[in-house]
Amino acid sequence: MSKDLTEDNDPNRRHVLGATTLALAFAAFAGQARAAAPVPAAFDALKQINAGVLDIGYVEMGPKDGAAVLLLHGWPYDIHAFAEVAPRLAAAGHRVIVPHLRGHGTTRFRATETPRNGQQAALAMDGIALLDALGISRAIVAGFDWGARTADIMAALWPERCKALVSVSGYLIGSQKANAAPLPPGAELQWWYQFYFATERGRAGYAANTEAFNRLIWTLASPKWTFDDATFARTAKSFANPDHVDIVIHNYRWRLGLAQGEAKYDDLEVKLAAGPPITIPAITMEGDANGAPHPDPAGYAKKFTGKYAHRLITGGIGHNLPQEAPAAFAQAVIDVDRF
Repeated sequence: MSKDLTEDNDPNRRHVLGATTLALAFAAFAGQARAAAPVPAAFDALKQINAGVLDIGYVEMGPKDGAAVLLLHGWPYDIHAFAEVAPRLAAAGHRVIVPHLRGHGTTRFRATETPRNGQQAALAMDGIALLDALGISRAIVAGFDWGARTADIMAALWPERCKALVSVSGYLIGSQKANAAPLPPGAELQWWYQFYFATERGRAGYAANTEAFNRLIWTLASPKWTFDDATFARTAKSFANPDHVDIVIHNYRWRLGLAQGEAKYDDLEVKLAAGPPITIPAITMEGDANGAPHPDPAGYAKKFTGKYAHRLITGGIGHNLPQEAPAAFAQAVIDVDRF
């Protein structure tokens, strides 16, 4: 059942952090952490496949002839956000594919001359290229953060390749033009790190303090999630990717029009700037304790023109919804497949 949220920010300006939230986050570091959940062995035995411009590292679980599900993580996260989701879906008969996005984990660029591009269309094309490489004609696409935006774009531009969609925080497709419009001061404050990344000092700071920076983001975005050191360390290994800093910095600079994208994506970006509807069956989700800026579901509901439902997940669930509420996320995937 839908429930309106109080944030009313640009859906693409997602992630963190007013002064009050900052204070709460630092206090949370001293809180009692819960034990990390066991991780299936499959998450330690990654596969690699050439797909488009990338050699993509991914986990695969479940029967080969099962209905395919592509699970897409965000920043600063990795495939382990789905460590408890993937086994549930595999047990339900799905073929589950969980890739590292460009700039994360074992995913690498196949050529040194390929631009280290983090624009939204490039990530969406990575998803299509992966489906092609795996011989998957159609899949349920599901994700959060960058992964939700990527899944949204795939669903909007290639509905013939996407059976259904699960998207945390809803419709996240944007454009440089839309992002050029200033927000109220309080909302701009929440985007401190985007402006930090726009500077060379920010790039150097992120490169020098990647793990500390990303742990702070985790805490701010999910203020009630008491993850332990082992849980964070498992994902932090993925930030050691040689392209990680380049991809993250380019992603946020591109959003503000401070970095160019690739010309081959221009036509796609024109289509995305128009805010295309999502016509396939969809479930959007939100956590009741998401510390990142996120849109009101009422503001994007009309973008979903197929069968559609919104779910608010309660219990102190933050931005990393699949890892914080894996049963709810997996159930949404199972349910949307039946729409």
